[in-house]
Amino acid sequence: MIKIIGLFILTALTEILGCYFVYIYLKKAASTWCLTLAALSLMAFAWLLTLHPEASGRIYATYGGIYIVVSLIWLRVVDNVKLSSFDFVGAAIILLGTAIIISGWRAP
Repeated sequence: MIKIIGLFILTALTEILGCYFVYIYLKKAASTWCLTLAALSLMAFAWLLTLHPEASGRIYATYGGIYIVVSLIWLRVVDNVKLSSFDFVGAAIILLGTAIIISGWRAP
């Protein structure tokens, strides 16, 4: 389970990074190398998706929850935006929902 969650986190980071490089290119007039890095990151994201246990609603719902939490961490660490109590409560609710979904993976 830890390995799968690590894969979700890595997948989320490559997706966010790919989009972030495009953002930097468009909004901050960065080098065209940002577009190359964006393409490589998004290709890695697509490849990482193929490593997930299966293509199903539960897997994607779980990934979505992890993605949201990783996005909030990115917002704080990379963009240096102070998170609000709403962010923390929302993340906690999302993680609870994600944990409930994960518990259904093994249910009949």
